[in-house]
Amino acid sequence: MTGEEYIVEINRLRKEKNAVIMAHYYQTKEIQEIADFIGDSLALAQQAKKTDADIIVLCGVHFMGETAKIICPDKKVLIPDMNAGCSLADSCRAEDLAAYKADHPGYTIISYVNTSADVKALTDICVTSSNAEKIVRSLPEGEKIIFGPDRNLGSYINKVTGREMLLWNGACHVHEKFSVTALAQLKKEHPQAKVLAHPECKSSLLVLADVIGSTQALLNYAIKAEEKEFLVATESGILFEMKKACPDKTFIPVPPEMTEGVGCSCNECNYMRLNTLEKLYKCLNEESNEIHVSEEVAEKAIVCIDRMLEMSK
Repeated sequence: MTGEEYIVEINRLRKEKNAVIMAHYYQTKEIQEIADFIGDSLALAQQAKKTDADIIVLCGVHFMGETAKIICPDKKVLIPDMNAGCSLADSCRAEDLAAYKADHPGYTIISYVNTSADVKALTDICVTSSNAEKIVRSLPEGEKIIFGPDRNLGSYINKVTGREMLLWNGACHVHEKFSVTALAQLKKEHPQAKVLAHPECKSSLLVLADVIGSTQALLNYAIKAEEKEFLVATESGILFEMKKACPDKTFIPVPPEMTEGVGCSCNECNYMRLNTLEKLYKCLNEESNEIHVSEEVAEKAIVCIDRMLEMSK
């Protein structure tokens, strides 16, 4: 089938099956265009909690599907490609966190949403890049905290809050590889441009940023800002929504290190890009690639997610 034919069939199927399609900002243009709802990790979790659909098709990565399933145990949650993983989630195995937790009694475990359901089951509070600073600030100053798995986000939160959280040694393979040298050059070439950066980026890049925030926060800033030119250091999928919301503004992606001098400015998550219209159609048509989370794990994991959603209000 052609792309247009897939769209027709997907639209038919979601009406017949009372399905909702949710997509992360890092999905391709085609996926974002057909989604019922587009957002960052926090917004997707909040939307999953509110939906009355029978089926949720989560166009993102595996941990996002697990989060939706934990929040909505009575709904069928599907993802277009079961191989859509996450380097951050992979960097923190539940058995390793359990051992580290045992070695550090009395510590509060704060886990980034980019973790498996098994890790969330060991977690006291879940956070996203949208609410991590707010949630950490809300805890007593003397509270002992283990933050994982993103060392860059954790380091940034330590810096802005003055905390001394113990940081898990994980990183996002996309945000870790933005080129500081290329950004410095772009700033020279575009002196009026504002630099928008995600806190998953390494600290050497964040010091060059004008605005540091979640994907949603960066989008919101771009929409409200008087400036007309921006250098963007986060996964390039967000550029579609930025250009759509601000057609009169210019958004220049910061390239990854491996493409310096090659002329390519793309920095894409290979996991996010595994999802396609064809796979979306197939999983909805066959109701395949269903996400399952054991009742035992879900009962433990929902605690940290509910705390996050409550503390994010």
